[in-house]
Amino acid sequence: MKKTDFNSILSKDLNSQLNRINTENLEEHILDLFKRTCENVPAYKKFLDENDVDASSIKSLKDFQTLPFIRKDNYVRKYPIAEVCRKGDFSSLDFVSVSSGSTGTPTFWMRDAADEINISARFEQVIEECFIPQAKNNLCVICFPLGTWVGGMFTTNCVRFLSMKGYKLTLLTPGNNKDEILRVVSEFAYNFERVILFGYPPFLKDVVDTGIARGIDWKKFDNKLVMAGEVISEEWRSLISERLGIKDEVLSFSSLYGTADAGVLGNETPLTIKIRKFFAKHPELSKKIFGQSRLPTLCQYDPFSRYFEEHEGTLLFTGDSGIPLIRYHIADNGGVYSFDEMISILNKEGYDVLGEIKNEYPELIVRNLPFVYVFGRSMFTLSYFGANIYPENISIGLEAEAINKFVTGKYVMQILEDENRNMHFRITVELALGIEPYEELRIEIGNSILDSILRINSEYKNYVAKEYQMPVIELRKTGDAEYFPVGVKHRYVR
Repeated sequence: MKKTDFNSILSKDLNSQLNRINTENLEEHILDLFKRTCENVPAYKKFLDENDVDASSIKSLKDFQTLPFIRKDNYVRKYPIAEVCRKGDFSSLDFVSVSSGSTGTPTFWMRDAADEINISARFEQVIEECFIPQAKNNLCVICFPLGTWVGGMFTTNCVRFLSMKGYKLTLLTPGNNKDEILRVVSEFAYNFERVILFGYPPFLKDVVDTGIARGIDWKKFDNKLVMAGEVISEEWRSLISERLGIKDEVLSFSSLYGTADAGVLGNETPLTIKIRKFFAKHPELSKKIFGQSRLPTLCQYDPFSRYFEEHEGTLLFTGDSGIPLIRYHIADNGGVYSFDEMISILNKEGYDVLGEIKNEYPELIVRNLPFVYVFGRSMFTLSYFGANIYPENISIGLEAEAINKFVTGKYVMQILEDENRNMHFRITVELALGIEPYEELRIEIGNSILDSILRINSEYKNYVAKEYQMPVIELRKTGDAEYFPVGVKHRYVR
């Protein structure tokens, strides 16, 4: 029977964990994980044999980087689930998460408490080093869906582990039940110094807006947000800050790069938020550094926990968990920069971000951890006249001050063909609760979205003929059954 030494785990120091990059040999760590996986995971041994790889020939990180990628189709779904687990046995793995299935058949991911304890360091970094100063007590409201999906249960388990470790965290788990979230906040949150909302950005915005409509004064709480699942704009961050009464955005948000495949891979820090805000003001430089006409989520990560590589504009990672993954191709568009590379880029552009942080937040710990940036899956992008259109291009237009009070932030974008076989870019927008569609609003929303696209997407500005640049805007009421059904995971692209 497998035993977990919780006393040993509970005494682990966050600083020593995050400082391994300065004190331990990363190459040895990665090669050791590879060796153990070869020895203990039957499917991986078969995978290497089928790809004519001699495991004994992998003696350096350079050798390691020649290994074939594993993916869901050629590995995770190919072999029986027991064979992708250690020793060909999943009986000691006590939890199963199911991926969203957005790219096909849902996938089952097995793990145990040790996997969550490892990943809880990401949440610990947010609570201890990002949300400073710490509060004497915190109400953690888990707004991710609770069920077989990874977000709600995984987050709950990780945060509760931190409370066991001594952090003053009290959990409430209403899941994505908006009415219950607002009930517990209105009736219970006043007992706490700080309220931390965990959830997907568009859902949290809906919770905040509905709460305001129902008379909740969010500004009386010290609010923090931990988010995952979608890229947000800096305009979105500022909008939510205004509605929640957040005075310092840098110390009040953290977007997580998370996945059912391996938990949380990286997290925003005050440093990454500062850097991202700089790139938001310099879209041409952002495109040069990140390769696309939109801002990615920018996180720091611990390479001893999840080791990232970049391949042709997509991400691979290696990490130990219930199902060990070696050079796993997650199919997310993105890339990596070392700490020194990113700071050098900024210094060359005249931005001393480290000096600015030291001056503004002398108590803040800045870790020299590497950076990973992620745009998400390319399947959520449209092509129009050869120009790539990204959801974030649209979101910023809807978050404009003159528009945001009329809309929920949800929309669906499509490329449609008319009777003359001409292509048109259509955006169907969900109106805020109680707002009726009218022509002047439709025109104003269209102008705001077009301004946003032309400002940040140079491809659209230069590729799309002017007479086709204005998107066709359609307005729908809240919860429209065709485009915005309640309780269904929203898709921004059709």
